Amino acid sequence: MEEGPYKYIRDGNGKVSRVIRIGTRKSQLARIQTDSVAAKLKELYPDVHLEIVGMSTTGDKILDTALSKIGEKSLFTKELENALERNEVDLVVHSLKDLPTTLPPGFTIGAVLKRENPHDAVVLHPKNMGKTLDTLPQNSVIGTSSLRRAAQLKKRFPHLEFKDIRGNLNTRLKKLDEKEDFAAIILAAAGLKRMGWDNRISQILGPEDCMYAVGQGALAVEVRARDVDILEMVSVLHDPDTVLRCIAERAFLRHLEGGCSVPVAVHTEVKDSQVRMLYLTGAVYSLDGSDSLKETMQTSITDLNKIPEEVDERVQRVGVTADKIGGPAQDNAEKLGIDLANLLLSKGAKEILTVARQLNDAR
Repeated sequence: MEEGPYKYIRDGNGKVSRVIRIGTRKSQLARIQTDSVAAKLKELYPDVHLEIVGMSTTGDKILDTALSKIGEKSLFTKELENALERNEVDLVVHSLKDLPTTLPPGFTIGAVLKRENPHDAVVLHPKNMGKTLDTLPQNSVIGTSSLRRAAQLKKRFPHLEFKDIRGNLNTRLKKLDEKEDFAAIILAAAGLKRMGWDNRISQILGPEDCMYAVGQGALAVEVRARDVDILEMVSVLHDPDTVLRCIAERAFLRHLEGGCSVPVAVHTEVKDSQVRMLYLTGAVYSLDGSDSLKETMQTSITDLNKIPEEVDERVQRVGVTADKIGGPAQDNAEKLGIDLANLLLSKGAKEILTVARQLNDAR
């Protein structure tokens, strides 16, 4: 039954409960990710009725154009957010790296779940099994739709060629296996692991080879900021370390005014010693990787995440609402991202990104 913007269900005993509708993309990976979030919510709230609503997004429909050429910041999120705005769903599960650093008014990220391995992985064509990027033959073609990956790897592996490859994970693996177009493709390790395809990973690329995208490996739950009950319900899914790392990364990207149309990469880690520290490495690249800037900064988060937030629960930092994680820790993480961006900007990052954007637009 429907009542206003919400949907309810009546059980055999006549008890009426609200149905929580979860929006997701229709791809197999998106469904696996959403099902994992739904399972966690069902475990925490066994009496809640959950309904999953699958949708296709712009990014799912346009498969013949490189992501960086489409010029739309919300490629994989806009249709889902439209459904959220129309009250057709109550929350949406995203890969955090797909979410722009500035959300539309009225929306917030109510949960950032514990991060899977954020690094990139090499998946080799079956005929190249046993090789690495270093040992692949001269002029081997590597498939990737990411400017960030291509820029870093062109510089690190100059003997290789890089070409765009689009489609969901299944499609890209099929293109790799059934044709001779690519010697290997680069994919996010997190997606392969969630699909149960660990055996396809030939090589994990460490930060010395390829730093990852902002938010990569983390799942985000987006909700309407006014829905305090839904916000409260999903907030228990927050993983504090992942939240702080991703706030720093998103603040860095937003302050640089970066996106998928320019090569920006990050690497974060939390280190425990006498003082608990968050380290952020950030870099910007020219399209061919020949020009780059890379710096590392750190900030203290010692015990700060144990201090509950005492401000309005809809206070957002780069789109994230995490009222159960200490406000000072979140502030430090956000400032870390901004300070690192300012450091790179002072060294010429804006010029590198401007040229990269212009060259990409001209391609």
